[in-house]
Amino acid sequence: MDYYNLMTICAFIHLLVSIPHAYSNYVENKAGQFFNSGHTNNWAVLVCTSRFWFNYRHVANTLSVYRSVKRLGIPDSHIVLMLADDMACNYRNPKPATVFSHKNMELNVYGDDVEVDYRGYEVTVENFLRVLTGRLPPSTPRSKRLLSDDRSNILIYLTGHGGNGFLKFQDSEEISNMELADAFEQMWQKRRYNELLFIIDTCQGASMYERFYSPNLMALASSQVGEDSLSHQPDLAIGVHLMDKYTFYLLEFLEEVHPASQANMNDLFKVCPQSQCVSTPGHRTDLFQRDPGSVLITDFFGSVRKVEITKDTINLMSSVQPPIQRSGSGDMQIESLTYVDQLPVAEIIHQKPKQKDWHPPDGFILGLWTLILLVFFKTYGIKHLKHIF
Repeated sequence: MDYYNLMTICAFIHLLVSIPHAYSNYVENKAGQFFNSGHTNNWAVLVCTSRFWFNYRHVANTLSVYRSVKRLGIPDSHIVLMLADDMACNYRNPKPATVFSHKNMELNVYGDDVEVDYRGYEVTVENFLRVLTGRLPPSTPRSKRLLSDDRSNILIYLTGHGGNGFLKFQDSEEISNMELADAFEQMWQKRRYNELLFIIDTCQGASMYERFYSPNLMALASSQVGEDSLSHQPDLAIGVHLMDKYTFYLLEFLEEVHPASQANMNDLFKVCPQSQCVSTPGHRTDLFQRDPGSVLITDFFGSVRKVEITKDTINLMSSVQPPIQRSGSGDMQIESLTYVDQLPVAEIIHQKPKQKDWHPPDGFILGLWTLILLVFFKTYGIKHLKHIF
């Protein structure tokens, strides 16, 4: 009996000793994961290469990613936004100053604080390559520059019309996969990035990353060579599709990510499987030095938080005391802390479109009055017209 009691006591002591050790390992792993990324700032280059009203979805694609990276912490000063056309101000837009990514018309991705850096005919292959490589004229303002360094994690997102080994700009020129690969190599040689994530939503998108050869580069595409990247959610009121399938499901995934999220790149690779996209999304990780499972989504879509260095000893195990308010009677009241209500995007994405109010079609009222006058003339003739006026 004494032997069993002794074994129980030893096991209990071992448990007490192992728990702090296991917790310490957990904290070290989390800290290591944070510092192993090696970056101190984040940048994003978001490019829509298509013009004309029927390419509305490509502008909505880019603005959706723009909205997501801003929500996760990347400021406008670290985002280079290039839109080849201004759909919000297009005369065909039934709701001016808006761009919607869902057919229920409740998520306006244009918003009221969009800062477009390159617009219209400024979106060219030359300007895009100059932004990446930093070969810009001295007169170029800071807002149009990619001021990254060797500690920068950069997200590059492209959407438009493409083919096997090329992406069209403005339906007038194109960039090849070799030109893009050489631009990334220049960026690496000039120490303009620490790690780079390349995402492209276009037909045969995987052909654009086949020629990449620079280190610390990860790439994703919406379709394989020989496949089309399909559109999503046609809207009868606007007359065009609102988004592409791959970016739609990418946005749906990003809406579940928050700045402290532990979602990693392996989760992103599962976005929009073939059963949803019809095309086959692809990715390339052989040039990337870290395991994608250890790369957080926020390493590219979020921003590094500011850290305050102090020499004071801080007890991390102590609980944070909530703010206390005193009432007029002298009683102690604890104020509960709550998050500010956010836009319920996840609910908006899945809800059904609202029933629109019925309005008579154009010319209906004029036709009705014409019919009334014809019936009157048929019945009474023109001679009784004086009794009306």
